[in-house]
Amino acid sequence: MTTKPVVLIVDDEAGVRESVRMVLKDACEPIAVASGEAALEWLATNRCDLVFLDVLMPGIDGLETLERIRARDTRVAVVMLTATKTLKTAVTAMKLGAFDYLTKPFDIEELRLVAERATEHSRLKQEVEELREAVGKRYRFENIIGESPEMQSVFKTISAVAATRSTVLVTGESGTGKELIARSIHYQSPRATKPLIILNCAAIPDNLLESELFGHERGSFTDAVEKKIGRFEAADGGTIFLDEIGEMSPGLQAKLLRVLEEGEIQRVGAPRSQHVDVRVVAATNRNLIDAISEGRFRKDLYYRLNVVSVELPPLRARRGDLPHLIRHLLVRKSQELGMPPRELAPALVDRLLEHRWPGNVRELENVIERLLVLSGGAPVIGLDQLPADLGEGAVVEGGGDARNAVLSGSKTLSDAVDEFERDIIGEALEQTYFNQTRAADLLGTTRRILKYRMDKLGIDCPDMAR
Repeated sequence: MTTKPVVLIVDDEAGVRESVRMVLKDACEPIAVASGEAALEWLATNRCDLVFLDVLMPGIDGLETLERIRARDTRVAVVMLTATKTLKTAVTAMKLGAFDYLTKPFDIEELRLVAERATEHSRLKQEVEELREAVGKRYRFENIIGESPEMQSVFKTISAVAATRSTVLVTGESGTGKELIARSIHYQSPRATKPLIILNCAAIPDNLLESELFGHERGSFTDAVEKKIGRFEAADGGTIFLDEIGEMSPGLQAKLLRVLEEGEIQRVGAPRSQHVDVRVVAATNRNLIDAISEGRFRKDLYYRLNVVSVELPPLRARRGDLPHLIRHLLVRKSQELGMPPRELAPALVDRLLEHRWPGNVRELENVIERLLVLSGGAPVIGLDQLPADLGEGAVVEGGGDARNAVLSGSKTLSDAVDEFERDIIGEALEQTYFNQTRAADLLGTTRRILKYRMDKLGIDCPDMAR
């Protein structure tokens, strides 16, 4: 059974109060008071969805009452009642946060319609606030799994920086949870009620990325059939997370630098720039110092982004967290899939603990989900369900020619890494019939990064490559 919205009617005229009450009593729970002081006293101990508030009243007038209501509660909708419809009063009321205003004498249908719209707006606003609160709880630092000293150091840093407006650069291998850290920083900051906009710079072609970031005016280029708001503008007052920042072209790097230095953006085709208040959290799995020395990343932008640095350790460097992560993911994925709780056989757990996890937490999450899906309803998942790519040779311990060659001094670590990378990229290309986009997906990276590594390692594709 849906509860009726509660409506507070504030007017010093008894006839007006009774008229509004009679119109709304079937659809709402109306409460009537005769003054601004009485309204504030009632709201101090009660909640409502809508306030009808007279502008001219003895004592505290309607505009001052509106201002005090807004200082206490931003979710309740307030509709002003006025005997004289003046533009100045309407503008002032809207600036103070009024939802709408009505002129006396009322049109009954208009009154009902405004009440319906206002109460729906109030309910939706309350739902959004509750969802934001729930999301904020999910991304609290204490809810991120990590008891190792390496992760405790990360938590200490992001806890200190979250309350500030400083730019943050999150670094780490693919799959270590850089987006999770960005979300935690945003939802534990004063900007938590404002937008968090997430953009993967490597997922959008260079020729479209500028428009995606800064927006464009209608007619500014061939396909610009209408004006578009960019991601920075959409994030105004909140946070923008720029993932894979190392993939941004030098031209766009210069424009991003201007945003960080001046707090201004300019839509493509716009005659002038506009101010935005956006906190930037950037992330990359590349070594930006190397990129600077190779001329692929601006040094001045790096220093603007790297005000506070958060380096996420790979999963193999915090192996003490693995048992906790396995338990956490097993419970969470079971709930997401609508499955009863499952257990892992000790031999399977041992193998998971031995694995090197090159794909980090993302790989572990995918493996847990795969085990659950393929378990066939068995209460205990055994070692026989382990994916083939987690078999022999994928564990931390073990000899291996490359390992022995490095440790014996017959091969440098750099050469061994290049050799391994060359082999694995070559195998991925062969498995995908030399389709670089599919090979990049298989390797858990971007086509742009794959092409860069191929060029650096001297890997050529046959003519059949696409």
